[in-house]
Amino acid sequence: MATVHLRIGDLVWGKLGRYPPWPGKIVSPPKDLKKPRGKKCFFVKFFGTEDHAWIKVEQLKPYHPHKEEMIKINKGKRFQQAVDAVEEFLKKAKGKEQASNSEDKKLITSDAKGRKNPAKAVKLLMDEDEDEDDLNTHKVCLQKDKDLTDTDPEPSSVRLIGGAVPGFKWENNPGSSMEPISKRLKIIEEDTGSTSIQAADSTAINGSIIPTDKRIGFLGLGLMGSGIVSNLLKMGHVVMVWNRTAEKCDLFIQEGARLGRTPAEVVSMCDITFSCVSDPRAARDLVLGPSGVLQGIRPGKCYVEMSTIDPETITELSQVITSRGGRFLEAPVSGSQQLSNDGMLVILAAGDRTVYEDCSSCFQAMGKTSFFLGEAGNAAKMMLILNMVQGSFMATIAEGLTLAQATGQSQQTFLDILCQGQMASTFLDQKCQNILQGNFKPDYYLKHIQKDLRLAIAMGDSVNHPTPMAAAANEVYKRAKALDQSDNDMSAVYRAYIH
Repeated sequence: MATVHLRIGDLVWGKLGRYPPWPGKIVSPPKDLKKPRGKKCFFVKFFGTEDHAWIKVEQLKPYHPHKEEMIKINKGKRFQQAVDAVEEFLKKAKGKEQASNSEDKKLITSDAKGRKNPAKAVKLLMDEDEDEDDLNTHKVCLQKDKDLTDTDPEPSSVRLIGGAVPGFKWENNPGSSMEPISKRLKIIEEDTGSTSIQAADSTAINGSIIPTDKRIGFLGLGLMGSGIVSNLLKMGHVVMVWNRTAEKCDLFIQEGARLGRTPAEVVSMCDITFSCVSDPRAARDLVLGPSGVLQGIRPGKCYVEMSTIDPETITELSQVITSRGGRFLEAPVSGSQQLSNDGMLVILAAGDRTVYEDCSSCFQAMGKTSFFLGEAGNAAKMMLILNMVQGSFMATIAEGLTLAQATGQSQQTFLDILCQGQMASTFLDQKCQNILQGNFKPDYYLKHIQKDLRLAIAMGDSVNHPTPMAAAANEVYKRAKALDQSDNDMSAVYRAYIH
């Protein structure tokens, strides 16, 4: 196979770790972003997203020769939008090229003395650390100053491109293998005063997330906790686990975790201990109960509460932990069991900022984005609001599906129409398809979303703010619980309308 020479401005297909090949353009990196050491790579801006990443040469293919091949193996909606964005870019570029043909012919002019001077200022666009070998394999590319700035804004953040392509194989150079792609953190201060830590794709020196050298404890191995712990272990963290039902620890012990006999033992043996349990009562018992967290707290020990609970309980736990010299952070997660397994949760944190920073590699392993929201209690408030909206939305969709059926309309057609409109989302499509298939395997327990609605309504009452929509949805979920749907997925609220 002939060697393909790439340069800044080329359209390419970029393969990033386990993610599908995606159309992009090689661009100049931000001045403060250095190229990773090791194998040769280019900085690629991906179409249809705000994503940018360093991609190794062997994971890049020219756009046009491989377009048909890539379209065949990826049929997703976001992918098609990205391809459409490329075609739109090409149309605009062709129009600019035709308009500037006459100007290009005059690019080099002669002055009165016969010397040739460039009519426009030009610059050499290439990596700051290009070596001699790089110059031998790439053509020197002269561009006008505005060529990139018109079409390629400087990236403010870098996010993972989701969705894998089953069975896809990417050609590598002989003797080389695809190295894992890590997620490194980039902190962005926002006007609101909150801070977001977003996962940025970069190839670390060892090919993976660099785990903290702190010992990590984890309490609670439910739907969310199990996926979180699995990803912490995969990324090289030293983890000690505890669960009320000890048998759930067995799988993680096989994966390399250590077993803690009690919450107090885990906290005393670890530098940072996370917990993720079902409700305020369970969170309080875990800290204040026999052999609980509080008994293991010593000055400097960090405790991170990841459960979705009310702000009052968070404030209480923060006070008792810090009264013993401990450091406290709340970090509830937005997502589902699948997103937890995929390491793509959204983490909302508040409390001790230094603990937040100490947890950076852990948050990289378990999530795609993390927000710091200030003082303890703020994350609990934000999470309850988010889940109130999600729970109310799910109940409304279930109501629409059953009304469609009651009026003789096709439920599948109703879903197809929704998915072509402004409400289209992965959440909507997956939940509705599961309902139509009668699949209510829990991805987020119905009893937990009802608990979140109840807590959100109480929070509204505490500030004299009406929540009539949430209150109505809450009643529907309560009926679903009475129909023995508590341990099914939240989408089982559908059954409250058909019984």
